[in-house]
Amino acid sequence: MIKYKVIICWSDEDQAFVVEVPELPGCMADGATYQEAVANVEVVIKEWLETAKEPRRPIPEPRGRLKFA
Repeated sequence: MIKYKVIICWSDEDQAFVVEVPELPGCMADGATYQEAVANVEVVIKEWLETAKEPRRPIPEPRGRLKFA
């Protein structure tokens, strides 16, 4: 299970759900349904991480849930 934070929004322009992974620059996906968009971004996250390993780029650790004082 991948534990990166995702932001899911509906795009009127694209008529699709758009998912962004803020901790992984440029990592985003979309889908016609919420579930499809989440499934697509899981694939893209794995691909992003695999691509980052090739040139030995640093891979951010998932920050998890925000904690408020």
